[in-house]
Amino acid sequence: MRDFARSDSSAVQEQLDRLGRLSVPEGRLGLDTIRALLARLGDPHKRLPPVFHVAGTNGKGSICAFLRAMLEAQGYKVHATISPHLVRYNERIRVAGELISDERLAELLAEVLDVGEDLNPSFFEVTIAAAFAEFARVPADACVVEVGLGGRFDATNVLEPEVLAACGIAALGIDHERFLLAPEEGVPEAPMARIAFEKVGIAKPGVPLIALGPTQSAAAVIFEVAERVGAPIIMEGVDFRILADGQNFAVVDADSQIVLPLPSLSGAHQVSNAGLAIAMLHHQRSIPVSHEAMVKGVRSARWPARLQRMAEGPLTGGREVWLDGGHNPSAGLALANHFRGQRFHLVIGMLSAKDPASLVGPLGKSIASISVVPVPGHEWHGVDVFGPEARSAGSLPEAFEKLPRDELPVLVAGSLYLAGEALRLNEEFPD
Repeated sequence: MRDFARSDSSAVQEQLDRLGRLSVPEGRLGLDTIRALLARLGDPHKRLPPVFHVAGTNGKGSICAFLRAMLEAQGYKVHATISPHLVRYNERIRVAGELISDERLAELLAEVLDVGEDLNPSFFEVTIAAAFAEFARVPADACVVEVGLGGRFDATNVLEPEVLAACGIAALGIDHERFLLAPEEGVPEAPMARIAFEKVGIAKPGVPLIALGPTQSAAAVIFEVAERVGAPIIMEGVDFRILADGQNFAVVDADSQIVLPLPSLSGAHQVSNAGLAIAMLHHQRSIPVSHEAMVKGVRSARWPARLQRMAEGPLTGGREVWLDGGHNPSAGLALANHFRGQRFHLVIGMLSAKDPASLVGPLGKSIASISVVPVPGHEWHGVDVFGPEARSAGSLPEAFEKLPRDELPVLVAGSLYLAGEALRLNEEFPD
């Protein structure tokens, strides 16, 4: 799997072109390359402020957004690394609250690519090495780190107990089957149990591991690995609950009840994501966060392309347009829940490795029309897989031009890469 990136800065683009030429040998697994690369940079991952490390299939980016918002509401300077980016590669590296500048990014990528040239690192390994190098250089109070893929062999999993404040596991689901369900001896065979095994690979001795309640088979794997590693496990449904009504939600355990307003991010599933972020802050002891900061952070968190109501702009015009980068069955169910009882026009682009039915199926009769568009820079599903009523368009602007002139909302969905293109065309740039 390869990421793509473009920049208006020629200095940054020169380094992104170098990143784009990286080619990882098929089947290479493990953390040896990222550890060797970091060693040449002085092991910056061992000199980070307290780190909140988040894995999962769905929602981990939202959880990171809630964590950052609550920590910043407390007045802390926060580093953060997320993936993928939507419009600019800079989104992957947030330094003390600000996206890394083009000038510094060009210098940093050049340094990492130069020292690791003979190691044949991946796009993501270079990105994480660069992020950790900058995070160790610039003072801050906390770090929020999103796992890229899986957990056990993800480049972020070089983080050691000494720098970790808490680890979190978001909602689990089947995704990235080629990588996460590849045959291997000594691992669970059942798909959900195997997914859980990969995600819980981020568990570390003595570091609180907080997880949203998975299926029974997945929970058994998480408990088994956590116990073997020596990570204190706090599981939703066992050790705490997340309860919600029409105006508030609460994170409740045997000793406390934290009541907060409903999250600013759209979708009922965001209550669970915010609840996990709060539970992570509650069970860590590295950096205090007040109830007031939690309230402010839950209300102010932003996370583009996750059930985002797009602004009026060059792409959307005066229409009500929603944007979501989800691309698996769990995302389809979340979208179906959000649009329950409401019809809409679907503009969709999906990578060829994804299953269109997993997203479109749950939306069912809510779809008034389907317009299928390319995902720029990637192999994508053509119109034929979306059913006889679907129609094709050569781009997002063309799809919008062809939509019926009615009052129905529009949902752009199917890929985070497509979501990034929508934001770029509408001149909404994540900050």
